[in-house]
This record gives sequence, structure tokens and C-alpha cells, in this order.
Amino acid sequence: MSAATTTAVPGPEGAASRFGWALADSWTMTRRELAHWARQPVAVVVNLVFPVMLLLMFTYLVGGGRGVPGDPTEYLVPGMLALTMAFGLEATMLAVTQDLGKGVIDRFRSMPMVPGAVLVGRSAADMLQSVVSLAVMTGVGYAVGWRWHNGAAAALGAVGLLLLLRFAMLWVGIQLAMVAGRPEMVTAVQILVWPVGFLSNVFATPASMPGWLGAVVEWNPMSATATAVRELFGNPGGATGSWAAENAELLAVLWPVAIIAAFFPLAVRKFARLSR
Repeated sequence: MSAATTTAVPGPEGAASRFGWALADSWTMTRRELAHWARQPVAVVVNLVFPVMLLLMFTYLVGGGRGVPGDPTEYLVPGMLALTMAFGLEATMLAVTQDLGKGVIDRFRSMPMVPGAVLVGRSAADMLQSVVSLAVMTGVGYAVGWRWHNGAAAALGAVGLLLLLRFAMLWVGIQLAMVAGRPEMVTAVQILVWPVGFLSNVFATPASMPGWLGAVVEWNPMSATATAVRELFGNPGGATGSWAAENAELLAVLWPVAIIAAFFPLAVRKFARLSR
């Protein structure tokens, strides 16, 4: 663990001063997580390579986006970008459970620092890694033939929706990690992510599925983000004419906001109650 410089507890100088202390402590925790990247480059590379392997496998071996007019990669790549935002949470979950097991969290909580800085620093580092992962996946998608067609502003909007989904999934992961408590439980909890990822329209259109299954898939938060991203990129979306498909961009905002509203306070409350 890298040493983290902490400061005195902020006094009653006002909201602006307390906010400044919170930012300083959060940045200290973020730098701690970034220092771990430099010391564990293999883990960072594995997290970047795994979604690339999935994309190449479904592009050239398994087949994704079949039945969609045009180039299947234009359907598959945006879906894989959304799937990437759900996968990779095990690294965050493992880091949280390891800190819990080694007593690092208890040590931080005993220090004169803003209580939520540990969680904010962990989430900030994860979001930075997500940006890098999106950049890598976008480059690989471009190399296999995927293109966006609606200009830079729409593309940035699509990236924003992807990162919003990641931020929501991140707080789910942090909460589950604190509930699990031990690194060996991460694998068991991680299995829950796979059904959510694959029970979506990432690889196939809901129209190609049985009616009841297609309806379930369309209301998956990941399906909403994947459909919205396809629309913003100007890629074929396999639209079914349902309300969920027609309002995908709205759902791509509402679903992550609802998830954050549910799991962020749960994570903060759970963190505050640790070791009491």
C-alpha cells in the first residue's frame, strides 16, 4: 500500500472550506489507487485486453449482430462498449475487499480525513480506467470496421451515457464488495454480473428472441444504453417499435440515475458502519 498523506479535520470555516478538504482527501485516495496501477501493470493490461478479446471473438468466431441490416460490426461494437462498462468491476470489488481484510479501511477511518474520501478515490480511479478502456475498445472497433456517422457531438453524448452506466455499476460493485467482505467472495458475487450483461441486446436484437424474453431484454438497463449509443453513433439498432426502444436515450439516463440513487447511499451508509 502506498502511503497516503492526510490532513487535519476541517474546522467550522464554512461549506466552501469543507468542500476543499473533501476534494483534497479524495484526490489523495485517487493518487493511492493510481499508484497501485504502476505497481500492478499486469492486472491493468488484463482488464484492458479481456473486453477486446470478447469483441474479436464475437466478431470473427461466434458472430454478433446477425440479422441486422448492414455490417454486423456496427451493431456489435456499440453493444460491446456498453458491456465493457459492466465488466471489470471485479478489480474494484477485489481492491475494496482486500482493504477490508487487511484493516486498511479501519486505518483510514481512524485518520483525520473526510469519511467518504476512500470511496470517492476508488470510484475516481475506476472511472479513469474506464475512459482508457473505452478508448482502447473504440480503437479496436474502428480497426475491425466499425464507424460512427453522426458527428463528434453525438459521439461525445454516447460516451457520456456509457460512463454514466459505468458510474452506476461501480457503486453496485462497491456496495456488494462491502457486503461480501472477503476477496474469495468476489468471484461468487461477480457471477451476478454475467446474466445482466448477456440478458441484453448487446449481441442480438430482441426481435430475434421469443416474445417474453425480448420484452425482458429491452428493459435491461444495459440494453437501454446500448440502443441509445447506437442511435447516437448512427449505427443500426434493430428497433422493435416498443416504448423502451423508442425512448432508449431517456431510459439510458433514468436507469443509471435510479441505480446510483439506490446504491450510493447504501454504500456510504455501509462504509460508515464498518467496524462499529
